[in-house]
Amino acid sequence: MPLLLGCVADDFTGATDLASMLVKNGMSCVQVIGVPEGDLPEADAVVVALKSRTAPVTQAVAESVAAADALLAAGARQLFFKYCSTFDSTDQGNIGPVADALLKRLSAGFAIACPAFPANGRSIYQGHLFVGQRLLNESGMENHPLTPMRDPDLVRVLSRQTDGAVGLVSFPVVEQGAGAIRQALTRLAESGRRYAIVDAVTDAHLHAIGEAVAAHALVTGGSGVAMGLPENFRRAGLLPVRSDAAALPQAEGLCAVVAGSCSRATLGQIGFARDQVPVLELNALATPDASALARQALEWVEGRLDAARPVVIAASAPPEKVAALQQKLGREAAGALVEQALAEVAEGLVARGVRRLVVAGGETSGAVVTRLGVTSLRIGAEIDPGVPWTFAPLPRASGVTPAGIHLALKSGNFGARDFFLKAFDHV
Repeated sequence: MPLLLGCVADDFTGATDLASMLVKNGMSCVQVIGVPEGDLPEADAVVVALKSRTAPVTQAVAESVAAADALLAAGARQLFFKYCSTFDSTDQGNIGPVADALLKRLSAGFAIACPAFPANGRSIYQGHLFVGQRLLNESGMENHPLTPMRDPDLVRVLSRQTDGAVGLVSFPVVEQGAGAIRQALTRLAESGRRYAIVDAVTDAHLHAIGEAVAAHALVTGGSGVAMGLPENFRRAGLLPVRSDAAALPQAEGLCAVVAGSCSRATLGQIGFARDQVPVLELNALATPDASALARQALEWVEGRLDAARPVVIAASAPPEKVAALQQKLGREAAGALVEQALAEVAEGLVARGVRRLVVAGGETSGAVVTRLGVTSLRIGAEIDPGVPWTFAPLPRASGVTPAGIHLALKSGNFGARDFFLKAFDHV
């Protein structure tokens, strides 16, 4: 099976989100954790999940280029750089510097940037990113603990991260379809622009954008714009129609949720679950010790784990509590504390028989899969837009039987209020 699309994602849940979009549109897809070593799994698309969104710029660039090298060596015909649909980053990076490096690696001079995902309320109009009916800087993302977003104008945001010029393909052009978009992109490239922010407020816009970039060496954006890419390979006779792209092994075992995201969506999901299933909310401010927090959680789950309903263990907190923890420990140390604690909790849950696990939050997901020794994920059916179930083989040395676990890695902002409950009805 030839590799058609090679993808580099800057966090683990974003990688799963992208992989889910490709599977939903008929591509078989495997997610690989970290820069690949050795041969890649066979699939139409391979998504390399990095933990580079908040890494130092030089590290993010080096890992992203190394991942691209592996994908190109495996024969990838097009590269996709996936970042969050809220475009969250800092003025120093990492979206612009990584995209610059990938363009240089491909000897290409132009790429689009389109994080729109209308199904999850992310739309771009006149270059401004909206979350639902709110501009990005009024959506709660202005309070993000690591990458606060206070400017909704993506042309300005990306321009601060790159020495290349950034243009815009606006709504009236996008409304005219793929041909008009393609012409507008060509004009921008010929005028010396390196990137084009592309407006999109509907799925039809994303399909048209995907068709317009069929010949581009590099596409950058959120998972939404990827929905138009599989059809390009079908038109070229390279991708067969698949009915089994989302097939996974039978699920069994106990179920649980661990949550580290502090987004409004995740906080709402925890609140909804509180009245339905056992919920433990860890207090890192009162117990600023990762191992002690993990012990509290694993003692609490005794007698509560079930194959019919999940338990929820959350270290999520509203902005004022996050700020207090960061003031006490420092921003990086506070984040690391939560990640380590929930990774230890997840490891303990698996040792106690959990085989269906939902993880909320990109940084948390990265910490959990690393702690479990997961190296690849087979992507299955979608639960909510952007969040599929996956199946991960586990190292034989872990002693887990069967040697695998079903994981749903949820971006903090994704999922309906009842996500933590209905996820287990979908597997």
